[in-house]
Amino acid sequence: MNESITNEWNKVFPLSDKVNHKKVIFKNHFGITLVADMYEPKQYKSKLPALAVCGPYGAVKEQSSGLYAQELAKRGFLTIAFDPSFTGESGGNPRYMTSYDINVEDFQSAVDYLISLDNVDSEKIGIIGICGWGGMALQTACIDTRVKATIVSTMYDMSRVAGNGYFDKQNSEEDRHNQRVSLNNQRNEDYKKKEYALAGGVVEHVPEDAPDFVKDYYAYYKTPRGYHKRSLNSNNGWVVQTNTSMMNVRLFHYANEIRNAVMIIHGDKAHSFYMGRDAYENMIKDSKYKNNKEFVVIPGATHTDLYDQKDKIPFDKIEQFLKDNLK
Repeated sequence: MNESITNEWNKVFPLSDKVNHKKVIFKNHFGITLVADMYEPKQYKSKLPALAVCGPYGAVKEQSSGLYAQELAKRGFLTIAFDPSFTGESGGNPRYMTSYDINVEDFQSAVDYLISLDNVDSEKIGIIGICGWGGMALQTACIDTRVKATIVSTMYDMSRVAGNGYFDKQNSEEDRHNQRVSLNNQRNEDYKKKEYALAGGVVEHVPEDAPDFVKDYYAYYKTPRGYHKRSLNSNNGWVVQTNTSMMNVRLFHYANEIRNAVMIIHGDKAHSFYMGRDAYENMIKDSKYKNNKEFVVIPGATHTDLYDQKDKIPFDKIEQFLKDNLK
C-alpha cells in the first residue's frame, strides 16, 4: 500500500461541487488493504443506495472509475472507486499482478464495506466495472447475491483474450502452447533476476499504421486527458507473466443463472464490442432471468469513448436502470 495516501485532489477530472470526497480503506479476505475514493451527495435525507466502481484494466481510481463514481454520486448514490489489489494505492505484493479470484474478491470486499456504512441502505447495493473490470464485475454478479444491480461498461473478457488472443486470432492449441513456453521462460528469467519483468504500458509512440484502438488508448492514457502517474497503462504496465493462469479459465460460466439485474454497455465502434455482445448472449441463453438484463449499444462509440466522454456514456440510462433495480 502506498504510504503517502492523502485526500489531495489528484484526478484527471475536476472535483464537482455537488459531492463530498474522501479516501477510505478496507481489507479483502486475502488480507490485502484496498484504498478507495468515496463520493457522497452533499444533500440527502435518508439512507443511500451505494455503488462500488472499478476499472479499466490497468487504470487507477483517479481515472475513469472515479469519473463514473463522482457522476453517480451527483445523481444520489454513495459511491466508491477503488484500486484493485496490487495496483495504485492499494496493497498487495508483488506489484502489478492480477488474479481473477482476488479481483472478484476485491469487488466483494467493497460490497462488504458499503454494507457496513450507517448511511447506506444495505439492500440497495450495485457494482460498476469498466473494461477488464467489467468482466470482473460480471463474474462478481455470478457469485454475490447481495449485488442487486451490475453495470458492465465497454468490457473485456480477460480470460478470452488470454486464451484466444485478440479477436480470437490465436485460438489454437499451437498458439497457446507457444504462449505457455514464452511465459514459463519468463518465469525462469524473473526468478534468476529476483524481480518481475513488466510488459510495458501503452506505447510511447504510435505508428501511423497502428490499429485505431491503439491510437485511442494512447489518446487516453498518454495525454493529459487521462494520464496518471500511478496508472499501469500510462507507464510500465503489468507483470509479463500475470495472466498465465487465466489462459486455462473461462469467466461467466454460470452467467445465465444471475437473478439480479445486469446492464452491459458497449460502443459499436469498439474493438472489444464482440466481448460485450457475446457475454450478453451467453448471459441470457437458456436463462430464466432475462427480464432484468439489458444490452445497450452506443452508436459510433469506441472502446475508450466510454472511459470518459460524458456525451457518450449513457449516464441517464445507467441512473434509471439502477433506480429501477435498487429497490
